[in-house]
Parts: sequence; structure tokens; C-alpha cells
Amino acid sequence: MQSIQTAFRSSLGRNVLNGCARSLHSTNFLNMPVKVGDKVPSVDLYEKSPANKVNFASLCDGKKVVVFGVPGAFTPGCSKTHLPGYIADADKLKSQGVSEIVCISVNDAFVMDAWAQAHKTEGKVRMLADPSAQLTKELGLEQDLPPLGGIRSKRFSMVVESGVVKSLNVEPDGTGLSCSLASKLSV
Repeated sequence: MQSIQTAFRSSLGRNVLNGCARSLHSTNFLNMPVKVGDKVPSVDLYEKSPANKVNFASLCDGKKVVVFGVPGAFTPGCSKTHLPGYIADADKLKSQGVSEIVCISVNDAFVMDAWAQAHKTEGKVRMLADPSAQLTKELGLEQDLPPLGGIRSKRFSMVVESGVVKSLNVEPDGTGLSCSLASKLSV
């Protein structure tokens, strides 16, 4: 059963039935949220500008990567708590075998770069833009937040080893600051 689900996920962009419905999307398919043991999708993200593509699956291949997603760059919870925690804990996480720490948000690359500069993330946290929410949707971690512009990422953190999700923490309400913080992450 697991191999059939994996084949369907990759062939239909993760939008298939899994015995129960989680959320209905405009494509009229049912979304299956990412879970521990899943391979990460091959989706292009952007770093600093739209000209600099970073393939998410390639980025995670052969190494341990901490990934955290936020609802929006420059928003209060993201700027005052979530991102600063990962910046502060970067050396500690890297001493535990983490090769990369990646922040993902449904924003454009220029916004993510400005946010990176404002928080001095260089050498600590890579700031990757998911402007069309493609990765966010393939992970099944999207939410509609009209005050922030529509489709955004739920707040989450995960550890990926050699392209496979080893741990996943998704905020119960999608936006809170409890289980996805750097201080709560176990690598």
C-alpha cells in the first residue's frame, strides 16, 4: 500500500485520496500532507533573485537539512521569534550534523533577500522563496490567509536526511509559535 501511495503522490503531485480527506483544493483533488518517511518533492525555489533557482530535492540530497516554513517574511511572529531562534541556534544545529538550515516562505525572492539582509542570516540560514506556493502545496502545508495575501505556508519545521523527512512539526493552528521553534527541534 505504501508504494502505491508513493507512486500516486509523485505522479499526481501529491493530490490523491489516502482513505480520508484532509482538505479540498480548487483542483478538486484531496491533498495529502507530508509525513515522516516521505521523500521531499523536486521543486524549484529561489534565492536572492528569480534568476537563482535552487531545487529543493537536490538541496536535501545526501545531507541533513533543517527546514522551517513561515506564513510571511517581515510578519511579527516570523521576524521577532521564529527566524531569530534559528539564527541564534545555527551553530548548535550545525554542530549536530546539520549541513543547511533553510527558511521557506510564500514570498518573492527579492522580499526574502531583503528579509535575510535585515536579519543578517548569511552563513546561518538560507532564505528561499516559494513565490507560487508550489513546494508549500506539494507538502500539503498551505493555508489561506487573506490578510497576508492569500495562500501562505503553515508554520512548520522538519528535519530532512538524504531527501527523506525524518521529523515534522506543524503548528496545530498553522500560525502559532510552539512546536516549530528552533528550541523544540530534535536533530
